[in-house]
Amino acid sequence: MRLVFFGSGAFGVPTLDALSKRHEIEMVVTQPDRPAGRQRQLTRTPIAAVASMRNLPTIKPEGVNAPATVQRLRDLDADAFVIIAFGQKLGRPLLDRVFAVNLHASLLPKYRGAAPINWAIINGERETGVSVIALADRMDAGEVYAMQAVTIDPRETAGELHDRLASLGPEIVADVLRKRASNAAIGQPQDDRLATPAPKLSKAEGTARFDQSATAVRNRIHGLTPWPGCTVRLDGRDLKLLRADAVEDRTRHGVAGEILQDQSIACMVGSLRLLEVQPPGREPMTWQAYRNGHAVRVGSRLEPLI
Repeated sequence: MRLVFFGSGAFGVPTLDALSKRHEIEMVVTQPDRPAGRQRQLTRTPIAAVASMRNLPTIKPEGVNAPATVQRLRDLDADAFVIIAFGQKLGRPLLDRVFAVNLHASLLPKYRGAAPINWAIINGERETGVSVIALADRMDAGEVYAMQAVTIDPRETAGELHDRLASLGPEIVADVLRKRASNAAIGQPQDDRLATPAPKLSKAEGTARFDQSATAVRNRIHGLTPWPGCTVRLDGRDLKLLRADAVEDRTRHGVAGEILQDQSIACMVGSLRLLEVQPPGREPMTWQAYRNGHAVRVGSRLEPLI
């Protein structure tokens, strides 16, 4: 098939790479290069990097719905549009009479929005997955062509789950395109009554409170890793929490956030065993290594930033 691929984030990289080997990519549409890093150097998107490696024609419009851009893409007369983590909404003039599908990182209608992977972990879901859907006027509300579910590991971070779900994209998208080629792609409407939101996270949300269950705190830590990160304050220093285990033992007692005798962290229910942390400007390290280097005292408290 002749395809136009719209994408920017790393979530679409495996799918673009696979599609470029099986189909004709008429155009890759991605976001413009943006300043990134401490030096604020112009940096291309992960999708632009793959497109360059594969010598795929690429455009980087500031506004994909500008009339000239719409006309250019419509003139390609592609068989389908594939959209994955693009970052701009495609308007009706661009989509009119085009078969367009989007790969979304949740089992829709659950977790519609910009951060479905994060919120699935934060909310303690045991299962998530990917959905291939038609584009609709309302965010992530289009008909569903295909789904694939996976189990969430309790020790899995959002970054790790992101990569695992991204790896499902090539086959499930390819299968929908195969069905489209034989006129067998049939979408099923979503039940809006079951819809849940997954709004974009901000840096201000990158912390945790310990006045809740250990499981809830662990889920938040993992759901915020690697971005925006889960940072707390300990003995006047910032400390990013990367990975933890929850111990739901109701016999443990202590003030929320207090470091107990066994070096676990007191929560409202149970305690938290920190596994991996990261001080500012340093590489990730074990909780044991951090304690050895900072003489962490029993009775000290981990406190949220806000």
